[in-house]
Amino acid sequence: MKIRVSAVQYHLHTIERFEDFANQCEHYIKAALEFETEFILFPEFFTTQLLSIKGENGESLTINDLPSFTEQYVDTFTNFAKQYNVHIIAGTHVVNVEGKLRNRAHLFYPNGNVVTQDKLHITPTEVHEWNMSKGDGLEVFDTDKGRIALLTCYDIEFPEIVRMAKAKGADVIFCPSCTDDRHGFHRVRYTSHARAIENQVYVVLTGTVGALPTVDFMRMNFGQAAIITPNDVPFPPKGLLAEGEINNDMLVTADLDLDLLYQVREKGSVTTWRDRRTDLYTDWK
Repeated sequence: MKIRVSAVQYHLHTIERFEDFANQCEHYIKAALEFETEFILFPEFFTTQLLSIKGENGESLTINDLPSFTEQYVDTFTNFAKQYNVHIIAGTHVVNVEGKLRNRAHLFYPNGNVVTQDKLHITPTEVHEWNMSKGDGLEVFDTDKGRIALLTCYDIEFPEIVRMAKAKGADVIFCPSCTDDRHGFHRVRYTSHARAIENQVYVVLTGTVGALPTVDFMRMNFGQAAIITPNDVPFPPKGLLAEGEINNDMLVTADLDLDLLYQVREKGSVTTWRDRRTDLYTDWK
């Protein structure tokens, strides 16, 4: 079975109203559908673009204002997924959970269902500057194209959580990301390749590009989408099906062949998933 996926290098720039954001998202969705894609991935924190909208008295919005857009965000992407009959991983959006901010990834199904995964590992900037809180647990999600997991940016840097996702049956990890410099970008990129090799899974990764001059901690972005495979004979030698041009406004599309994953897990050059030492370490407790 094959899955066609598209990853959006979302261009952040100042906007004036929510409709500008919705129109930009619809543009990417329509562009991806010209390639008959089945899953579209947007980046982490791409809804911070809404904070460039001025408040009622002309004041700048802050991260604490972002949850006020949640209903519009959910309604908009629910309608897009239904209207265009496509799965949309709509990056992450900041929500308020019992008075605490969480960085939440959303998966919108074509039938109107919506499921979520909170970011589990929080960076120092998210903690100290935005007062974000950690998610409570890992979920995996069934689709008509197989089982997937949503792990956001910093999450992919922790091998244990990806191993848990694979142990729960996920064959594809969607990783929305947001990094502001080369160091952060390469941390996420390199560890995405490591997780694909360790668990013999696909990793679909993307990040924000552009700039939000009026939004603190989103003033600069360094991003590139990539569709990453295990490193074995049926796949490209560099473990890379597709990648975008760094910091360009664009999307990339590729087909994920799940049968190839099953083949290399059984008789690949290495069988990293089968050969893990569960007598020494467990997938989870």
